[in-house]
Amino acid sequence: MTMRYLTAFLLIVVITLPQKNAQLGILNDLLGSANIQGTVLCTSKDNGAPTPGFSNAQVQLQCGGNMVSNATTNGDGKFSMLMDTPLLYDLSSLLTDCNLMVPTPLSKCNTKLPSVGGLTSSLKYVGTSRIGTRTLANIAPSEFHFIPLT
Repeated sequence: MTMRYLTAFLLIVVITLPQKNAQLGILNDLLGSANIQGTVLCTSKDNGAPTPGFSNAQVQLQCGGNMVSNATTNGDGKFSMLMDTPLLYDLSSLLTDCNLMVPTPLSKCNTKLPSVGGLTSSLKYVGTSRIGTRTLANIAPSEFHFIPLT
């Protein structure tokens, strides 16, 4: 009787453990790539007013102080970076140790905005998608905010 309970307990652990770890750890093993995409707006603060996208802005993925990837925004301020996460970072490290930086001065999109400083954002996991047989982790900026340089 004890062996039957032990077997049932182990079966429950084996079934529930992957579900708990699927958010980052085990899911990362199944994923080969991450798609980091979002929109950079031409503003130094979010005041709720309609704001145009920041076109031709450089967006850098920085991890541990090093730039590991970059992209340039399109005319609407949208950008996308496709990267192989296992080659650089696991998904958990990507979300906790990396940030997006926009070093292009805001004055490039609006002369009334600061000419020194930049935008930065942490990253958030927003789900997965499939392209053919490839599974991608979808990552987005949490929210860009202005960092003045002193």
